[in-house]
Amino acid sequence: MAQRTVLLVLFDDVQSLDVIGPVEVFAGAEKHTPGTYRIRTASLDGAPVRTSSGLTVVPDRALAAVSGPDTLIVPGGQGTRDPDPRLIEWLRGQGPRARRLVSVCTGAILLARAGLLDGRRATTHWAYCDRLARDHPAVDVDPDPIYVRDGHVATSAGVTSGIDLALALVEEDLDRETALTIARHLVVFLRRPGNQAQFSAQLAAQTARREPLREVQRWITEHPGADLGVESLAARAGLSPRHFARAFRAETGTTPGRYVDRVRIEHARRLLEDTGAGVDQVSRASGYGTPEAMRRAFVRALGTAPAEYRRRFRPAPTDPPRTAPGTGLTGTPATRGRPAGG
Repeated sequence: MAQRTVLLVLFDDVQSLDVIGPVEVFAGAEKHTPGTYRIRTASLDGAPVRTSSGLTVVPDRALAAVSGPDTLIVPGGQGTRDPDPRLIEWLRGQGPRARRLVSVCTGAILLARAGLLDGRRATTHWAYCDRLARDHPAVDVDPDPIYVRDGHVATSAGVTSGIDLALALVEEDLDRETALTIARHLVVFLRRPGNQAQFSAQLAAQTARREPLREVQRWITEHPGADLGVESLAARAGLSPRHFARAFRAETGTTPGRYVDRVRIEHARRLLEDTGAGVDQVSRASGYGTPEAMRRAFVRALGTAPAEYRRRFRPAPTDPPRTAPGTGLTGTPATRGRPAGG
């Protein structure tokens, strides 16, 4: 296989992790399978750039000296707020020539300013999705996924989601085992599915101000298989069902039912990824009751059935079995990593 050039664009006030995360993934792939990737960095004039965290990064060359990279990666950061017009012009000219055009975090804003996202579905950091949609109405902005693929263009959400996207690209170029090896080395998930939400249920919802409601949130997370109807949860909080539902939504920003749905699907996902338990066992442990109820929930939320989800996202059984916490279900561990936030 011909060596692929991966080029990362640098500019002042770039988010350092947007750069380093993908670099570590592709560098890991090159170490695992020498001759697969040539990683390069470039700034407008080839001068060092200072990241938003204060680190100084020395690029390999000037952008003017670069042409035709296989994979062009545009990171985000504070420097995307008022970019140099020359950078936008370079992206406008060189972006379409790359086999794959990738953005991390608010790098999507630079691609949009260059007209490279017009007519495409894209995402960015949750805090900037509204801005991207407002300033670039020709872009179909999806605020939920951690990354989006639309043709040869891939955009990812906040910061660490660049690692998820880079792992998916390595798996596409090489194979799943290479991506798994890199993920294990970095101690992250092999890959979170692109349509996984940027936030876990606990992060997506606000933490309630009152202790009884906070306790209910903890109870839901720790007991997804229990009776989590409004009446049962209201009794646990010492409130009437109507008062509880109104207070829960006011303090968390979501309804009890939606919160429960999200917790249950996250719990089921973890069991499918981390254990060898059957779909029937997973559906009961996650509070769905029947495999068919869980299948409907998965299709609605993730666009795939549980069995297919497990086939795609569970690592190969190379490690000894373990018990999934709080379930009594044993199986092979997936690579451990961070929560679902980007």
